[in-house]
Amino acid sequence: MKKAIVSMSLVVALGVGLALPAVASGESHEGIEITININDANAEELDKLLVGIGPDKAASIIEYRDTNGPFAIPEDLIKVKGIGTSTVEKNRERIKLQ
Repeated sequence: MKKAIVSMSLVVALGVGLALPAVASGESHEGIEITININDANAEELDKLLVGIGPDKAASIIEYRDTNGPFAIPEDLIKVKGIGTSTVEKNRERIKLQ
């Protein structure tokens, strides 16, 4: 009986340990809708709230926006150097324009 409890505890502990990295990395936000207006967000917001966008790409988004005006459609992000269709698709539900 003790072996069964110890084995069961180990399985639960391993399961929890495997689940924590996904939550800590921001991959799972069940029940929370994350959106960001890419036309007025600052670099930190873009970096933290868009998947696949780090500080450098966030700065590029702002530079592009300052030079060319607001984004009309989410796909306009593809015009920013280093951002492709895959990144836009990963963030489609998060991107707001107004």
